[in-house]
Amino acid sequence: MTPFAAGEARRPPGARPSGKSPGMTRIRDGGRGPDSFRAVIHVEPAGPVVTVTIDRPERRNALDLAAVGDLTAALDGVGPDVRVLVLTGAGGHFCAGADLSGVEDQAFQPRLGALLDRLRTARYVTIAAIDGAALGAGAQLAVACDLRVATPGASFGIPAAKLGLAVDARTVQRVAMLAGQGTARAVLLAAEVVGGTDAHRLGLVQRLGGLDEAMAWASDIAGLAPLTIQAHKAALEALAPDVEAAPAVEASITRAWSSEDMREGLAAFRERRRPAFEGR
Repeated sequence: MTPFAAGEARRPPGARPSGKSPGMTRIRDGGRGPDSFRAVIHVEPAGPVVTVTIDRPERRNALDLAAVGDLTAALDGVGPDVRVLVLTGAGGHFCAGADLSGVEDQAFQPRLGALLDRLRTARYVTIAAIDGAALGAGAQLAVACDLRVATPGASFGIPAAKLGLAVDARTVQRVAMLAGQGTARAVLLAAEVVGGTDAHRLGLVQRLGGLDEAMAWASDIAGLAPLTIQAHKAALEALAPDVEAAPAVEASITRAWSSEDMREGLAAFRERRRPAFEGR
């Protein structure tokens, strides 16, 4: 249940270069031919803080089924001494959405949902360090984290309405809780994109800055009482009703994903034309 990026996002100056740094563990390097892109997830532990980097710069760190699996494996591999996880993207973008080549795989939606649930319910604090595009599935990853640090040039959006899709109910809930109903409706119903500075003003982003700012904050949080943080996280999650259990909500999402509009939206995206939606 995830949308995809539409359009190009500007690469901010000072973007973190792609590639493996000393101390990083490479989960997988899945080159799949000259016309495909790498599927690489880097995991860099530093005491109680671990950094997980999506490194697919050729597609602005878009996710396919393999990348979702790699990210899930990275979270599953987090050690018991880790207190903060920082999720970021290489090459000037956080994550520009889901890759169209894999979304029609029936396994994609449930596996992305499971990944988002892991981020939401992790015992440690999760921080999204966002530069460039956080669109579609990238926005879902960002709001599933506990905290967000973003550059002023970052962009947040869920362009599902341009593709005939629908995101999961928990993402809708978290966007509304973090940014307010007005912003949530603009992002979800009008497919508007929010810049980093505005996202900070609205409360969607907690701090403005780059990866260094996120890492400094992570270091501070790692020194706090972990059992207190776990208790507070559990209480915060308990404040949100289980919207995914509402039959009408789930039925409407399923209807969108099985619609002619979805097929038309994906075809129009591939053909670089404006879709003609008919509501069926």
